[in-house]
Amino acid sequence: MAIQWFPGHMNSARNKAAETMEFTDVIIEVLDARAPEASCNPMIQELRLHRQRPCLKVLNKADLADPVATQAWLSFYNRQAGVKAVALSCKNAGDAARVPNLCQPLAPHRDDSHKPLRMMIMGIPNVGKSTLMNTLLKRRVANVGDEPAVTKSQQRHNLNDHMTLTDSPGLLWPKIENPGDGLMLAAIHAIGRNATIDEEVAAFLGDILLARYPAQLAARYKISLGGLDGIGLVEAIAKKRGCLLKSKGRQGELDMEKAAMILLTDYRGGALGRISLETPETRAEMLKQTIAAQGDDAGLV
Repeated sequence: MAIQWFPGHMNSARNKAAETMEFTDVIIEVLDARAPEASCNPMIQELRLHRQRPCLKVLNKADLADPVATQAWLSFYNRQAGVKAVALSCKNAGDAARVPNLCQPLAPHRDDSHKPLRMMIMGIPNVGKSTLMNTLLKRRVANVGDEPAVTKSQQRHNLNDHMTLTDSPGLLWPKIENPGDGLMLAAIHAIGRNATIDEEVAAFLGDILLARYPAQLAARYKISLGGLDGIGLVEAIAKKRGCLLKSKGRQGELDMEKAAMILLTDYRGGALGRISLETPETRAEMLKQTIAAQGDDAGLV
């Protein structure tokens, strides 16, 4: 199933962001360190390149991501023109405090009270934009929640006498071209559950974990992983945790939805350890396969 999720307010948020960017010096794009490129909105890049605005890419939730993969992503982004990348946790005040100082060299001409550095926080839903805003300002000015699309409008605040900060709503793009991106976004909970099927997302996640992080799975669930695929993993978790249906006519059957949520919740909360869903190498391979599949489809038309 192709996952698409573009609530109505996102279109108006995109238009407002385009207007605000004219009066912005540096874009702070918050990404999820576990899936940096999947959580990188191409619409944001299009807007900032049009305005020729530099970008600080913040790989947030780095404490949940594989540090080796994160380092590879930092090298990948720091080779790009007009881009600086940093990995941190926006919940950590010390980490968050580094962000404005990292932005300053990207716009050295804006450094005093007459020409304050104007920064705008952007990114997809539920990656930590509002958490970063609140941590930097040392007070709660933006709503924070473990659900996508909590913030619905822009907020602008003075960080100090020579820096301003604008928070913006989470933005997805109208059509997610790569199915793997949609599933990764669902796995990190950047897409609302009404647009996804938990069992499908968990099976996708399970395939990645079995291929790259089997030791963490075995340690967490105390199950034999031999011969399992993603769906088989969810089924094994259901059996191990006693996830059974109670509805009439289906009593005793495995509750796959409940087992899927156990796996997804454990992953999202870090109970499985520090795990990344993609690296620059796996990303390149996924794009290669997507292009090949699109070519095959075109040949059938």
